[in-house]
Amino acid sequence: MTMTKLSVNINKVATIRNARGGNCPDLLQVARDCEAFGADGITVHPRPDERHIRRSDVTSLRAVLTTEFNIEGYPSREFLDLVLRVRPAQVTLVPDKPDQLTSNAGWDTVKEQDFLRDILNDIRAAGIRSSIFIGADAKMAEYAAKAGADRVELYTGPYAEMYSKNREEAIAPFIETAKQVRRMGIGLNAGHDLSLVNLHYFVNNIPWVDEVSIGHALICDALYMGLRDTIAAYKEQLI
Repeated sequence: MTMTKLSVNINKVATIRNARGGNCPDLLQVARDCEAFGADGITVHPRPDERHIRRSDVTSLRAVLTTEFNIEGYPSREFLDLVLRVRPAQVTLVPDKPDQLTSNAGWDTVKEQDFLRDILNDIRAAGIRSSIFIGADAKMAEYAAKAGADRVELYTGPYAEMYSKNREEAIAPFIETAKQVRRMGIGLNAGHDLSLVNLHYFVNNIPWVDEVSIGHALICDALYMGLRDTIAAYKEQLI
């Protein structure tokens, strides 16, 4: 198996920039630095209110990135028009409401099967890899594959929350879901609240994870450790 890739979510960098206006910190330079320091990709999640990543950022980033570009978001018409124009390596569909603070639940891929299938067809036709954000539920993984997803991204918030109490119990439903993903023949991503505390245990138990997307914890760690050392530390957890 190849080593799990690290995609750095830079939403929090944009949040800091937007708090004061201007271009400090420089989002494009941070993205370039993440790549130079070893990140395998960059993730952004442009929301309708542009409270962190702006639509113009997405276009600007596409022009400078040399690693994989992953764009997350709810598949509104505006979002789909953006990603079909920019054509990143991957689009991750999340079921967020427009005013939602962060992604905290996965798709009901059974209920939303027809809706997702039509969108995934458009994404595939554009030559973009698709990923569906789901909870640790084997049935949701099965129906994500049936809808035509290339990958699923496991919502790891519950794992991170339970990790310090009982890590074996925390990982168990994710292992079962990951096994179903593998049986369905699609790829596996993971993200949300993964950190230097819990990341290695997750990928050690599910070594066929293709990619983890990490933002909040990584950017917080970088305040203390520096961006270069932080990315190196996260990459070490994936070995």
